[in-house]
Amino acid sequence: MNVSELARRLRVTPNELLAKLPELGFDIGLRAIKVDDRVADQIYRKWLENMRTERLRQQYVRKPTDGVAAGPVKEVTLPAVLSVRDFAGKLGAPVTRVIQELMRAGILASQNERIDFMTAAIIAEEFGFKATQEVTDTKKESEETLLATDRIKTIQESEKTENLKDRPPVVVVMGHVDHGKTSLLDAIRKTNVAARESGGITQHIGAYQVEKKDRRLTFIDTPGHEAFTVMRSRGAKVADIAILVVAADDGVQPQTKEAYHIIQAAKLPFVVAMNKIDKPDADPNRVMGQLAEMGVTVEEWGGKVPMARVSAKKGDGIDDLLDVILLVADIEKDRIMANPDRFAAGTVIESKVDKGEGHVATVLVQTGTLRRNDWLAVGNAAYGRVRLMRDWTGKALEVAPPGTPVKILGFKVAPAVGDIVEVPEDVKALEQKKSWNTRQSTEKLTATQAQPVEGDASQEKKTLHVVLKTDVLGSLEAILGMLEKIQHELVAVKVIQKGLGNVTDADIERAATNQPSVVYGFNVLLPATIEALARDKGVETKLAKVIYDLFDDVVAKLNALLPQEVIVTEIGQAEVAAIFRTETGSIILGAKVKEGKITPGAKARVWRGETPLGTGIIETVQIGKSVVKEVAGGQECGMHFKGKVKLQPGDRLEAYTEESKARKIENFR
Repeated sequence: MNVSELARRLRVTPNELLAKLPELGFDIGLRAIKVDDRVADQIYRKWLENMRTERLRQQYVRKPTDGVAAGPVKEVTLPAVLSVRDFAGKLGAPVTRVIQELMRAGILASQNERIDFMTAAIIAEEFGFKATQEVTDTKKESEETLLATDRIKTIQESEKTENLKDRPPVVVVMGHVDHGKTSLLDAIRKTNVAARESGGITQHIGAYQVEKKDRRLTFIDTPGHEAFTVMRSRGAKVADIAILVVAADDGVQPQTKEAYHIIQAAKLPFVVAMNKIDKPDADPNRVMGQLAEMGVTVEEWGGKVPMARVSAKKGDGIDDLLDVILLVADIEKDRIMANPDRFAAGTVIESKVDKGEGHVATVLVQTGTLRRNDWLAVGNAAYGRVRLMRDWTGKALEVAPPGTPVKILGFKVAPAVGDIVEVPEDVKALEQKKSWNTRQSTEKLTATQAQPVEGDASQEKKTLHVVLKTDVLGSLEAILGMLEKIQHELVAVKVIQKGLGNVTDADIERAATNQPSVVYGFNVLLPATIEALARDKGVETKLAKVIYDLFDDVVAKLNALLPQEVIVTEIGQAEVAAIFRTETGSIILGAKVKEGKITPGAKARVWRGETPLGTGIIETVQIGKSVVKEVAGGQECGMHFKGKVKLQPGDRLEAYTEESKARKIENFR
C-alpha cells in the first residue's frame, strides 16, 4: 500500500504519518513510499487506538463540581478488554453512571459492549481507582475482541472509493418523552406504532423504511424514556442523520438536552423537528430561544441547524421535514455510501427469542449485500445462517442491500443488541470456535447469577432476589440498568437469574431457593402450569408490560423489607430524691425534675454518676396525691418506675420517647 493512500485514510499528511510512526513502534524511514499491506493494517489499528487515547485524555477533564467524591486511590485489576457492565461491577458503581462517564468522554457504549483497558483505566481514575492490567495473552484477545464501535468504521474506510455507491441514509429520531417521536414516524410511514406500545411509550428500537421522491430513507425510532439511555445511544451510533424532536408547547426538557449531547458525541448532522405546532399554547419563539441557550441555533434565527415545523397529529409539515432530511443527505453524500458488492456487515438493532421462530434479530445492513442462506458471524464465532429475511412490513426478501433493516431468522444463538454481524469470508475457520462461543453466548442470555462486588457489604443487607424474564434484549438491558440505580444501606435488589422468553419451571425453582424473591415477566407469558408451581413453592410472580410499573413494584417490595425506623425524642431529666417502696420489678420513688418534663409512659435511662445502669419505664407520675400527665422542670413528684435497675437517691433519670416510623427508600425513577 502507498504511504499516501494510508495517510489519506488516516486524514493526515504523509509527512505527519511518517514522523509519527516511530512513536507507535514502527521502524519505517521518513522517505518510505510503500508499506506492506499487513503492516499497513497494523499501523491503521495502532493509529486509531492512539487517537482514541489522546482524545480521551484531552476531552475527559473533570470539573470540581461534577460530584465525584475525592478519596484515597484504590487498586483495581482489569483485563485487556471487558464489557461495560463487568467494568461497573469491578468499580462497584451503577452501570448507568459508568455509561454517562463514557459519554462525557465521547464514547457511546451499551452495558454489553466491550471497552479496551486504556479506556477503562482512564475512566477508572475518575472513580478514584488506579487500574492495572491482568497478565493475559493480550495479542490473541485483542484480535478476537475488536471493539464493535470501530469495526464497521474500519470496514467502510478500507473500501476503495470507486467501489462505493449511494445507499439510503439512516435517520434516528430522538427527543424527550411524549414529545411525539413515534407519532411523527406514524405520520411519515402512515402506520400506527404508538397504539401498539404498552402505556403509549416506545420500549423497543424499531427500524423502518419510507420513500420520498423515489429515494429510500431508513428511520430508527429510539425510546425517549430515561430508562432507555443506552438504547438511544445505540441508535445514534448507526445513524447518518438525526432528527431532534421538541414539542412547541413543552419546550426543551432534560432528555432533549441528553439527546443533543448524544448527537454531538456521535458527530451527527441533525434537523430540529418542532412538533405539536398546532397546539393553542405552542410558543415557537420561546422554544427556539431555549434551543439557542442549549447551543442549537436554527436557520430562522441565523444559525446553521435546519428546522421544520410539524404537527404529527394532523400530518402538517411532514413533506417539508422529509425534504430537509433529503437536503442534509445530499450535503453529506460522501459519507452516506457503501460497497454493495462485498460481504455484508451490519449492526443488531433488536434481538429476541420467539416461541415459533426461535432466535430472531433485526439487523441494519450497513455495508455489503446480505442474501438468503448467507452464513452469519459475530466476531470470530459462527452464529447461524440466514434462513429467512423479512423487511419491516413483513415481506420476505432474497437480498438486502446497504441501508436496509431486516428481520433475520436462522440464528442458532441470539446475538446481543449492538453486536456487529458479518458474513464471513471463510466459514470453516469459524467452526473451530463455534461450540465454545455458542456456549458462552447461551450462558450470557440465560441463567446468570450476579456476583457480589469485592468489599461490598450488601450481603449483610436484606436482599430482594429477582428472576427477570423479558421478550427482547433491549428491554432486559433497560430494566437491569434501572435496577442498578437502587443503592441503599439497608436493602438491596439482586438479579439471581435473567433471560429471554416465557417464565419456566427452572425460574420458579431458582426463586424458591432464594427467598425473599419474585419472578418478573416483561412482555412474556406465564403458563398456567408454571403459575400453579409458583403457588406450590410460595414464589410470587408478576407480569408487566410497562417498564416503570415493574420498577415501581420492585421499590414497593424493598420498602416492605425495610425495618421500622425508631425515632428517639429526649423529653427531660430527673434526679432520684428518695426511695419509698421497692416491689418486684418496680420501685415507688420521689424525684425532682431538673429540666424538660417527665410524662407517664416514657422510657428512662438510669445513670449513677457517669456509669449507665440500665433502662426502665415511668408508668405513672403524681404531684402530692394527684396523678398528673406531666411534671415540668423545677417541680418535685412521685413516680412508679418499672425496671430491673435498683435505684438509689442521687441517680439520674433521662426520660425519652420512642416512635416507630415506616421507612421508604428514594424512588430512583
